[in-house]
Amino acid sequence: MRYHIWTMGCQMNKADSAKLAAGLDCLGHRPTARPEEADLVVINTCVVREHAEMRAISKLGTLKRLKARRNGLKVVLTGCLVGPRTADLQRRFPYVDVFAPPQAFAEIVAALGAESCGRDFWESTFATPEGPTAYVPVIHGCNRFCSYCIVPYRRGREHSRPIAEVHREVEHLVTGGAREVTLLGQTVEAYGKDLPDHRDLADLMRDLHEIEGLERIRFLTSYPADLTERIIDAVAELPKVCECFSLPVQSGDDEVLARMRRGYTADEYRAVVGRIRRRIPHVAITTDVIVGFCGERDEQFQHTYDLLEELHFDKVHVAAYSPRPGTIAWRKMEDDVPQDVKLARLRAVESLEARIAGEINTALVESTQEVLVEELRDGKWSGRTRSGKLVHFEGQCRVGELVGVRIERASPWSLQGTAASGS
Repeated sequence: MRYHIWTMGCQMNKADSAKLAAGLDCLGHRPTARPEEADLVVINTCVVREHAEMRAISKLGTLKRLKARRNGLKVVLTGCLVGPRTADLQRRFPYVDVFAPPQAFAEIVAALGAESCGRDFWESTFATPEGPTAYVPVIHGCNRFCSYCIVPYRRGREHSRPIAEVHREVEHLVTGGAREVTLLGQTVEAYGKDLPDHRDLADLMRDLHEIEGLERIRFLTSYPADLTERIIDAVAELPKVCECFSLPVQSGDDEVLARMRRGYTADEYRAVVGRIRRRIPHVAITTDVIVGFCGERDEQFQHTYDLLEELHFDKVHVAAYSPRPGTIAWRKMEDDVPQDVKLARLRAVESLEARIAGEINTALVESTQEVLVEELRDGKWSGRTRSGKLVHFEGQCRVGELVGVRIERASPWSLQGTAASGS
């Protein structure tokens, strides 16, 4: 059987698709880049934003037409579009053969009439890296239930993988050519709280640090209230762990944060950032922001804008709020901020981000940065610094190498330079 997997959304979805592909490969099936040539098409969906959901629905429409022409084609819908109740999805998309929640790999295989694969099979089946970087889910689900977020309803409660299992997967990835791994979790600092020995993310990073051939360790996404001194110390002390935090704030206004059910105030968030920067002076911090959340007034948005200007993040991922059916906000709050106001606030944050990121990146001109070479495209190499900044450069090197790059030019979005001689 030939299969095609179409993936959208977060790194967790990408990791899920890679694991499903690895399992299908082990069962003797083969991938194809063209859905027109496939016997099985899997759509791994994201519904964190309305736009993502619309893209998935559009793709389903394309597959409906393809299935009408291809006798025997099977279609699987998985990812966060699929919840615990599928009756509505079955009514809307009757041509879909399987509706599988996120990470329901065995359910997908069993429903297709393929070989039976138990839990042990999937726990020991690891993807082969496609390059020098790889994503490794270490904790699944989320217990937070932020009022705007659909993830806990789709991915369930937090469930950490044992350190030994993660270690085996990372060793497999390094053997296959990976030099950098990113440890994934919806709230990655919650890792280990549900394990019998309560070993935490710091313990996991210290364990993985000993793997020969592994050069870099990253982790995301961080939850401010879970970020302990032990974790900050591990980032500061372990040479392989990159000095980079993804620390979503979502809003800079306390009333909005309370409506979002984020569990901290703006000043408490500032204190976390301060602790990180005192311990790791050259750290890079990125954040996420939602503008136009239910009831957000102009002065409340201004509090967010002021916080972003004050804390000078390396990157800000900003989105305009869109209601997600089933969430607390969708059930209990009014989406009362006009769309044009949302877009104006989004553009204001984007403009601020461009200015601040430009200033941060310009300060790196004439410095030499360690870059992990990821690919060659249009005659130029590209890779990322330890702080996660994208670098395009020229010189003699190969994929997977760590090279020193002399930075010659900068923009808000990337750096440009030349590999230093002798790298």
